[in-house]
Amino acid sequence: MTTRKIKRVMTSIPTLEGAGVHLNRAFGNKDVNLFDPFLLLDDFRSDTPAYYEKGFPWHPHRGMETITYVLKGVVAHGDSLNNRGEIGCGDVQWMTAGSGIIHQEMPQGDKDGKMEGFQLWANLPAASKMIHPRYRDIKAAQIPILTLDNGTEIKVICGQIGEVSGPVSDVMIEPEYLDVWVPANTTFIYQTPKNHTVFAYVHAGEGRFDEDSGALLGNKSLILFDQGDQVCIQAGDVYLRFLLISGRPLGEPVAWGGPIVMNTQEELQHAFNEFHNGTFIKHG
Repeated sequence: MTTRKIKRVMTSIPTLEGAGVHLNRAFGNKDVNLFDPFLLLDDFRSDTPAYYEKGFPWHPHRGMETITYVLKGVVAHGDSLNNRGEIGCGDVQWMTAGSGIIHQEMPQGDKDGKMEGFQLWANLPAASKMIHPRYRDIKAAQIPILTLDNGTEIKVICGQIGEVSGPVSDVMIEPEYLDVWVPANTTFIYQTPKNHTVFAYVHAGEGRFDEDSGALLGNKSLILFDQGDQVCIQAGDVYLRFLLISGRPLGEPVAWGGPIVMNTQEELQHAFNEFHNGTFIKHG
């Protein structure tokens, strides 16, 4: 069994998006080749309502998926398929934009004004860019939590550990999306899908993500792993919490313009032309 080494360490950086939402971007457009099949990871934790309340008003998506995971507060959403709802503490929304959808996301803080969560973008293969859009709203109670013998807890949003499967399935890139808590001074060894892109994003505590490295990595650290069969992660003197995400690389060209992700510039321009002339929505 080969343990994955650290390929790259990055720190999420402050970014302004939507109608004026302050967030931290872990990776994005310039990193597309490193994180294939993933496109972007945003960390929208904030305790300042003015930094998030303007939200993300109506905007289009095509050719990709957005995965929103809320830890505190609520995200109200609506779309061109007449879906309306809210995702709150511990909930996940997995939206497949496919051929095209227009939606909005409006964050609302909890009683203390705190808003916490993450949005991940995943690419769709060329053959599936124009599939029917769909929403999957997953409530916290539907997401299983495993407790290992060493006290590590794993929230399985997508993927399978032993006999336990996450509630999200039937995704083309065969992803795993785990939220992992490792107790202080405890080692977590986990077998990862071979040949998949694997990364971790720390959102509490600190730990070592390479058995040969003594460096402690903490909040807002992004760790991209090299190839291998497993990861070996050790919490420091406080507990460690991180997202562990993997997916099958597509190895396809990416033409990316804002919320639309296609394979060629011609396809991208065609999508924007359709949006402006009112023919963007293919499926009602």
